[in-house]
Amino acid sequence: MITRFRRTTMAAALTLGAALALSGCTGSANEGTDEAPVENSAESYYPITVTDMAGNEVTIESADSVAITDNRFFQLAAEWDLPISVAPRALFSPENPLKNDESILDIGNHSEPDFEKIVAADPDLVINGYRFGSEESAQGVKDAAPDAAFVDMTADELSVDEYVTQSLTLMGEIFDRQDEAEALIDDFHSAVDDAKAAYDPETTVMGLVTTGRDINYSNPEDGRGSSVFFDLLDLTPALETSGSESHTGDDISLEAIAGSNAAFFLVLDRAAAVSSEGGDDQSALELINGSASLASVPAVVNGAIYVMPADYYLTEDVFAYITVLEGLADAFAEQR
Repeated sequence: MITRFRRTTMAAALTLGAALALSGCTGSANEGTDEAPVENSAESYYPITVTDMAGNEVTIESADSVAITDNRFFQLAAEWDLPISVAPRALFSPENPLKNDESILDIGNHSEPDFEKIVAADPDLVINGYRFGSEESAQGVKDAAPDAAFVDMTADELSVDEYVTQSLTLMGEIFDRQDEAEALIDDFHSAVDDAKAAYDPETTVMGLVTTGRDINYSNPEDGRGSSVFFDLLDLTPALETSGSESHTGDDISLEAIAGSNAAFFLVLDRAAAVSSEGGDDQSALELINGSASLASVPAVVNGAIYVMPADYYLTEDVFAYITVLEGLADAFAEQR
């Protein structure tokens, strides 16, 4: 079975140093001169005005204390060593080094957020979106930090490639990390190109979501998990039945899934990140390989099953995309 859980490790960017420019030919700073030292480079970068992903012009006076609610940028915050003061740490991947950082106030998850933690943190900048992108959630964040610059990362009309490119470019601009953002975008595009080169369009693909003991369908248009890669790689769907964006996938019969005769299964194991209350979850591979209804499907017969990383449901960010793209490139190459 193809169960690669390789994570691409991105080199952490160096934090901005405070470079003190000394005036005069000799002596220590300010000695024998009335000239003041140059400001700290981070401080001198702000204020800046950016256009957020929702098209709003936002002036950022400073970024010394940042609230971040959009899970697509939690790992980026760790990689870039951003000054995060408050976030829904309950939604962080266990692999994220900031997951247990008690200096970051935890607002919980989007179902029952504790906005008072944002009030207590008093951030000067908010990066908001995805699970907190609803009108109600966004307003709750705004009300808790009325004086903060509010950057909306919501842009549902963009393709996956457009969103990754534009959102990372924006984050680079916000935090003066343009070079790092460009390098990450290049890594992403390289991973897309490699997976495309390895894929044979005659290979039919079906997206699945497993939760608890259920195997559900993830449609290629907007299904959770797999649709990202149908979009990026122009995969050939084994079944084009319409569905929804439901985080648990869509409940169609196993017979309908089997009838598609998919050559390849692309699977989001939701339970790997969010266990059910019963605690009797089975892994995606256990469910799929143990299903009598799916036993004769080519994807099962040939072991052409790729299961996304265990924390994919929590991350869904550029790092996760790169990891899956690299895994798919290897998996498709093996099927040729």
